[in-house]
Amino acid sequence: MLGKPVADEMAASLAASAERLAASGVSPRLAVVRVGDRPDDVAYEDSIARRAKSVGVELKRTVLGPDADTSLLREAVRSLASDENVHGILVFRPLPQSVGGDAALADIPLGKDVDGVTAAQMAALYTLKKGTAHPDVFFPCTAEAVMRVLDHYGISAVGKHAVVIGRSSVIGKPVAHLLLARGATVTICHSETTSLVEQTRGADILVCAAGLAAKNRALRLGAEYFSPGQTVVDVAINADDEGLYGDADTDAAQGVAANITPVPGGLGAVTAFVLMEHVIRATEAAMETERNR
Repeated sequence: MLGKPVADEMAASLAASAERLAASGVSPRLAVVRVGDRPDDVAYEDSIARRAKSVGVELKRTVLGPDADTSLLREAVRSLASDENVHGILVFRPLPQSVGGDAALADIPLGKDVDGVTAAQMAALYTLKKGTAHPDVFFPCTAEAVMRVLDHYGISAVGKHAVVIGRSSVIGKPVAHLLLARGATVTICHSETTSLVEQTRGADILVCAAGLAAKNRALRLGAEYFSPGQTVVDVAINADDEGLYGDADTDAAQGVAANITPVPGGLGAVTAFVLMEHVIRATEAAMETERNR
């Protein structure tokens, strides 16, 4: 299951939407806030910049030094929050331990929280029932990208057993709740789960979102973790001297499972365009609010 067809389809639609907004005199603008120069953050920022430009979304970058404290980060976020020309704010995580990330994220206005990190957006996700959410709700982009890929390839979650490896508030928990809202029975596995192989083999849909192989590609899930007919969505992005890789051994999984997203080539571009879609939706909502004043 390649991400490119999904991303290409989204990009065409988003470019048309951004063009209509521009014709109305408003350019969708995303502000990204980065603390320090972590290579993965820099690479992600550059990737976002390319995708944003390709669909007509402007990018505003704010880079703080690695020694930035909570007050400096909050000042940057508040400045962007009050800027009427900024329609979405994305703070790169994880943040250094010296920075109180929760306080800074709380300063992002609801309408500009395009990655679903504020308490109000998370509450909307965790109380989501079967059906669709309100159009002003933005779910975490990577979790939503998982659902977009499943939808594109016609893989229904209704009545399926979904296993999510990872319990973070960024990916693991959000994607588990989205699957639950789609009618799946969901099991969340984590570092204290026993008999992981038994859990994963029993899944109809398996989502790898824990960075299990972050330190060594030899730790990737091998053939014994998969079963025939499965759909495997690998969200993890790890890197070594040989390049990028996920948490699942793609070659091993392809010999057993029915479908798998590769790394690279899977969720990355889709996640970026989900983010762009959220920015465009936030821009449209801001314009509607302005018209109704």
